[in-house]
Amino acid sequence: LEIDSITKSSYIHGMLSAMSVFTERFALFIVVITFVLMEGRISGDIVFSMAQLVNTVQMIFAMFFPRALSTYAEAKVSIKRIEEFLLLEETTPKKKLGENDTLAGKPGEIELFNVTASWSENPITPTLVDLNLHLTPGTLCCVVGNVGSGKSSTLHLLLKELSPTNGKVNVYGNVAYASQEPWLFVSNVRENILFGRPYDKKRYQEVIRVCSLERDLKELPHGDKTLVGERGAALSGGQKARVNLARAVYSDADIYLFDDPLSAVDTKVGRHLFDECMVKYLKNKTRILVTHQLQYMKKADIIVILNNGRIEKAANFSALSQDELNVLQQEPEPEEDENEVKKERSKVERSQSTISEKTLRSEHYQSNTSLSVSEEPEDKSNERGEEEVEQGTVPFSIFVEYFRSGAGVFFLTFTAVAFIAGQAFTSITDLWLTHWTNVEGKYYADMLAANVENTSETNRNNLTNTLTTLLPLTTSADPVLLTLPTLPTNISVMESMLTISSVIDTTTVRIEAEQVYDQNRYIIIYTILMFSSMILLTLRSFLYFIVCMSSSRTLHNKMFSNILQAPMRFFDTNPSGRILNRFSKDMGAIDEMLPKTGIDTIQIFTVLVGVLVLVFIVTPWMIIPTILIGFLFYYCRNIYLASAQSIKRWEGVAKAPVFSHVSATLQGISTIRASNSEEMVIKEFDVLQDQHTGTYVCFLVSSTAFGLYLDIISTLFLGLLTYQFLIFSVDSTAGGNVGLVLSQSLILTGMLQYGVRQTAEAISNMISVERVLQYTKLEKEGPFESLTKPPRDWPEKGKIIFKNTFLRYSLDVPPALKNLNIEVNSGEKVGIVGRTGAGKSTLIASLFRLAPIEGTISIDNLNTAEIGLKDLRLNVSIIPQEPVLFSESVRYNLDPFEKYSDEILWKAIESVELKHAITDLNQTVSEGGSNFSAGQRQLLCLARAIVRNNKVLVMDEATANVDPG
Repeated sequence: LEIDSITKSSYIHGMLSAMSVFTERFALFIVVITFVLMEGRISGDIVFSMAQLVNTVQMIFAMFFPRALSTYAEAKVSIKRIEEFLLLEETTPKKKLGENDTLAGKPGEIELFNVTASWSENPITPTLVDLNLHLTPGTLCCVVGNVGSGKSSTLHLLLKELSPTNGKVNVYGNVAYASQEPWLFVSNVRENILFGRPYDKKRYQEVIRVCSLERDLKELPHGDKTLVGERGAALSGGQKARVNLARAVYSDADIYLFDDPLSAVDTKVGRHLFDECMVKYLKNKTRILVTHQLQYMKKADIIVILNNGRIEKAANFSALSQDELNVLQQEPEPEEDENEVKKERSKVERSQSTISEKTLRSEHYQSNTSLSVSEEPEDKSNERGEEEVEQGTVPFSIFVEYFRSGAGVFFLTFTAVAFIAGQAFTSITDLWLTHWTNVEGKYYADMLAANVENTSETNRNNLTNTLTTLLPLTTSADPVLLTLPTLPTNISVMESMLTISSVIDTTTVRIEAEQVYDQNRYIIIYTILMFSSMILLTLRSFLYFIVCMSSSRTLHNKMFSNILQAPMRFFDTNPSGRILNRFSKDMGAIDEMLPKTGIDTIQIFTVLVGVLVLVFIVTPWMIIPTILIGFLFYYCRNIYLASAQSIKRWEGVAKAPVFSHVSATLQGISTIRASNSEEMVIKEFDVLQDQHTGTYVCFLVSSTAFGLYLDIISTLFLGLLTYQFLIFSVDSTAGGNVGLVLSQSLILTGMLQYGVRQTAEAISNMISVERVLQYTKLEKEGPFESLTKPPRDWPEKGKIIFKNTFLRYSLDVPPALKNLNIEVNSGEKVGIVGRTGAGKSTLIASLFRLAPIEGTISIDNLNTAEIGLKDLRLNVSIIPQEPVLFSESVRYNLDPFEKYSDEILWKAIESVELKHAITDLNQTVSEGGSNFSAGQRQLLCLARAIVRNNKVLVMDEATANVDPG
């Protein structure tokens, strides 16, 4: 739909571009023909005056007015969208709320009175119903319940992110929040924990200890100064969860809201976080812990059981009935499984495999384990990698690739011929009008001279004889004529009158008689040339825009395809803002700006060539000053483009951090608001936006300066052209030629300023093509199609063998998996355990070949390295640690290739107990699955795996966000 709209818009602009060229000449054609038919003759001064008047009107009505309408329409749409966004309902300012509430309650106190709330305006069933709860300062509250029961929504209610439709919510004091999905921004570990707050060494180190981050920081290459990357890409899931938790703990708030932070860590670390952090370190604070790990509830002051958005019970552990305990299905204490853990550990030791940390630590920093977190050297490396910026002018090969992406050689040649023919016919039309004007003027001048010479003597003799005959008759009648001194005067006056009358009458008659044929011939040829020009100008515009739209679509598809096939390392080292910048700003320039500026540039270039050719034909000696001025123009152009292209490249680079910042802000908006860090985030955005705006202003300033120099050059050119008619043989120059040259030169000077700006814009937009082409040549993961197709029923048994397997995320870092040797027999259920960051997810990545591996991994005796990635990944199912859903229907998320029946899909949904949350397979899934809870998103991923029914199923913490039941 977007491409169709852009295509239609481009065709309209193509028509307007053609009209801007032929409107002036067509209007002049109408005026000239009308004048000739009414007056009978034309001259150079008349045509020149007409051309100037028409040119003035044409610039307004054919160029500026349509552009003003287009700009107005675009501005109106943009303002309307901004207005709709600004008129959205806003959250209640926390400061005003606090000023009223602090008089009524104590810091850390929470009150809910008959609260009903929902995420949508007119819900069938509210998300939360009749909540009543009172927590005193220092209370530890555990919130439990089934998947989708409203636990996270309750925390958002306390954060003012979810507005109640009924009832009253009172939250007294400052709030700290640790989200269910860890939110980290692009910086180092320390900055993510401090989050703009002053650094207190003692408190900081204590927070590191209670959040079990000491060992991790010692193993990271640069300690707490290590860059975490976008979304914490350099850290494991458990590490991200603990850094996210540490940020909340360090804030020193009155109320702490923890949305299931313990599900991402192992049992030992989880126990440490609960005991040391939540129970001891924050003992005087109000704490609300949403959890599925029910072994921690015994130490809670109050347990809130939620079911379908209602509080079924709110009491301490001892007050719960046996039935309620059975419903909770409390898990055994970790100590009860110690013997089982020891048995499993012995099995792992016998496997003789070593899994290194995903964090890719170096031996140097492993040995310096006594180094204090505050003394770690700062990470000078760029975890994301610097964006590649080309240097110099845009290569000609970029232009070739752009146009070749849109059409073949034949179509491009045909389009080029249409441009040349259109301009040729336009120039011939102007030349024909000039020729007509000169012939008309010369014919009139010759006839006038000939008639005056032939009739002057005859008229004088006839007049004398007539007067001699008439004098006697008038002597008595008119005494004035008898006065001799007055006689010569009267004879002279009458002679002049008769002579002029005779000449005019004779000339008019002869011209009218002669021009009957000439006017018809000139009018017919002029009309044919004019309409041919109009047709060719319109045709070439449509052909050009067809090529541009095809190029745009091809480049987008190639870039999208290459990004989908890029290795995971590419996404680890390139933030999302950088990728989004290619698809938004760069593709927007290619879709809309480049076709417009491109056709303006080509048409202006052809018009300039036509103008110069006409000037050279009429006044050949002007070649010399034109070449000199052209050289000066070329010199200025090179100076300008050298800076303009570099500035434009940096302007594109400076846009990416803005996108990344906005994306990260939207992901962590709840955390930002909870910690009252809006001003800090806004200031950071202002800095990034100012950097981008600064580069754009530099481009505008340099473009304006270049335009000024062009005006000076154009004025010099026009002055030389005008003075040459005054100095060199004016008498021998036809008036039509003078008018033609001056009118064409005025067009030249008028178009230079506009043309240069459009040329600069076209070249700068070609930089967008250059940036997109970079992403069409990305390194690919590997062959996606198998050279030798595996058997149709592969894998039949699902036997997996790792043999001497190494995996490294990059060639310049130590391997993350070292000499791994594992054998998994058909039908076995294998649990992979290890401390946070031990490499559990990396082991799964090796099975899917998400990073380069050494050694062999075979499934049913087939080496996965010899199988295409498409066949490999289609036949191995995974339920990821971070569930991924697409903004499509439930059906699409379960069966994107439409291979399975509705009955199979519904059975999968029922098996994961999601039928109550899904009413229709065509039900829309919001962006990122935001209309489902985290647990429901994981269950949908599980249902997707069930539908596929592959022999190999990999689960990466697949049930971390679901309840034990």
